[in-house]
Amino acid sequence: MNSPRSLDVRLPEQFSLIEKLNQRERYPISVLCSVFNVHRSSYKYWAIRDTTPTPEQVRLEAEVKAIHAMSGGSAGARTIAAIATNNDFELSRYRAAKLMVKLKLESCQVPQHSYKRGGNEHLEIPNLLDRQFDVVEPDTVWCGDVTYIWTGNRWAYLAVVIDLFARKVVGWAMSLSPDTNLTLKALELAYESRGKPTGLMFHSDQGSHYTSLKYRQRLWRYKITQSMSRRGNCWDNAPMERFFRSFKTEWMPKIGYGNFIDAKYSVSDYINGYYNNVRPHHYNAGLAPNESEVRYQDSKTVAKFY
Repeated sequence: MNSPRSLDVRLPEQFSLIEKLNQRERYPISVLCSVFNVHRSSYKYWAIRDTTPTPEQVRLEAEVKAIHAMSGGSAGARTIAAIATNNDFELSRYRAAKLMVKLKLESCQVPQHSYKRGGNEHLEIPNLLDRQFDVVEPDTVWCGDVTYIWTGNRWAYLAVVIDLFARKVVGWAMSLSPDTNLTLKALELAYESRGKPTGLMFHSDQGSHYTSLKYRQRLWRYKITQSMSRRGNCWDNAPMERFFRSFKTEWMPKIGYGNFIDAKYSVSDYINGYYNNVRPHHYNAGLAPNESEVRYQDSKTVAKFY
């Protein structure tokens, strides 16, 4: 027989089951309460309880729906709980999961993927980063990569630059050609928007658009140290792989976009509107990249003041 403590935790579930069996199978309440070892009076008090939602519940459910819609239907319980809490709604991951079930909200689930083992380093550009992805200051290490997106009748290509400090996207560009000009546009945007930082390392895979003479000369002009993953080893550039995975599973339609313009607008909405500003990141202890950088700058200001 279950202990009284374990029964207390499970009482609402037991009462719900008793109610369903009574409605479907017409079993007497007295028999069902005896089977589940609960008092009939307790069940009766539960049955006549006030189920009218409070204003706080209504606001919380509306917030959960809004967060799920804002994420393009991709946010799970952990993400919804983090965003809601940041918006001054106290919400745990487990309560968020229950609310998602109640509101019939679902999040996409990504199957595991097997990766092959990587090869050797580039002959001229070593793997200086060596998977040291934990960075203590902004504009210390950037990562870059390119992915493809279907745009109606052909592939388009997206180049992205991420600052590892807060996993923030600091530069991106789209083109119909996966060439050096594409990756240079993303790098130029990052370099200019971040105030032309110094003492910076840029890490990428061994794609031809990163090993080209034109790209390497631009890094030299910007005084940026270049680092490269081992050939065929995606884990050496894991933050970039994780970003593209998030974009394609959380935001991009499964069949791609109707045309290049729609794709570009959608990428902009994801990066500037959702990912950098709203989406909580596990690496940032649940903060969005922009918020993480703001708090870092505030802490530096306070430290200087004292």
